[in-house]
Amino acid sequence: MTATTLFYIIIAILILSFIIDKILDTLNSSHYNDLIPVELKDVYDHKEYQKSQAYKKVNARFGSITSLVSLVATLAFFFLDGFAFVDKWARTFSDNNIIVALIFFGSIMLTSDILSTPFSYFHTFVIEERFEFNKTTIKTFFLDKAKGWLISSLLGGLILSIIIWFYESTGSNFWLYAWGMVAAFAFFMNMFYARLIVPLFNKQTPLEEGTLKTKIENYAQQVGFTLDKIFVIDGSKRSTKANAYFSGFGSEKRVTLYDTLINDLEEDEIVAVLAHEVGHYKRKHIVFNLIASILTMGFTFWLLSLFVGSPILSEALNVTIPSFHIGLIAFGILYSPISELTGLLMNFISRKFEYQADNYAKNTFKAAPLISGLKKLSKNSLSNLTPHPAYVFAHYSHPTLLQRYYNIMT
Repeated sequence: MTATTLFYIIIAILILSFIIDKILDTLNSSHYNDLIPVELKDVYDHKEYQKSQAYKKVNARFGSITSLVSLVATLAFFFLDGFAFVDKWARTFSDNNIIVALIFFGSIMLTSDILSTPFSYFHTFVIEERFEFNKTTIKTFFLDKAKGWLISSLLGGLILSIIIWFYESTGSNFWLYAWGMVAAFAFFMNMFYARLIVPLFNKQTPLEEGTLKTKIENYAQQVGFTLDKIFVIDGSKRSTKANAYFSGFGSEKRVTLYDTLINDLEEDEIVAVLAHEVGHYKRKHIVFNLIASILTMGFTFWLLSLFVGSPILSEALNVTIPSFHIGLIAFGILYSPISELTGLLMNFISRKFEYQADNYAKNTFKAAPLISGLKKLSKNSLSNLTPHPAYVFAHYSHPTLLQRYYNIMT
């Protein structure tokens, strides 16, 4: 295979991925005007349903525009030898491979994020504002950006540096060391993300004493679930949308409730949602997902080790000096079809896990508040109640509301 052939394979993958996404988007949009299933008639009244349809259509149009602009910009970067230009520029600062890689990826990612900022700004302050979701201030928006850049630079730069050091120090076995390091980091972040990263963006406070906390503690005691960390996060500083999540292991495990969730749902509905999250823990879903993620990482690093040193990867991007960072770019795109397939499998498993967690919640608490809580969450986020099955299969990590309704009621 020649470098030119490989280049056009990379281009074909990018274009084919875009086309598949647009086909799925078109199929999904064809269902926007479907009648609401009778089981979900109480989610929206007529006015609210019209609003939800408008929200879906606006987001679909915006998504199509942004993805098209992204594709055109990416293709232009490839055809104009953008990677060769940035690589040559990075080498003017140093001949150390780690420093060159950090400058290379840092400049590309920073430029990409700067170029995408107007689209993100428009979505937040025009679309989300129009549909009364946005609570983010301009100051918070740009502070989030700055914090995200800082965290990505520190953590991402450190991980990349260590991986390249392993590559140069251990040769073909570098993938084992890289895998072990990234797996340890993933486990650490699963344990301490809520303690170390979340406070940089949100305020977390212990749930106040009261009937809600008493009901949650009584339920946890009933199912033999040790839960002494229940926190409320100020999600309302950015959006009116609600959420709840479970994180950590052992002494670090905690439940986090968005303040919007507490405002939108009745107490029994909140306990039912938490019972669902406890179900994930009791059914070992969190452990499974972590192990699956680590195994997938291992496979990816192993495959990377077979190809990253091949000069043809750099030649395909018209870079004269073969390097790990250029090989990583080419490999990442060539690997994306495999990544899509593993993503489909993980989404399929995730939907099964959601059913199991719902079953746990209805069997250990109550079905009615779980259903009513899910309906309110869908209503308050203007969720699509009639997505196309193909779109669900490709993109949904959760079953649709109607599918969950049938599962809970049977």
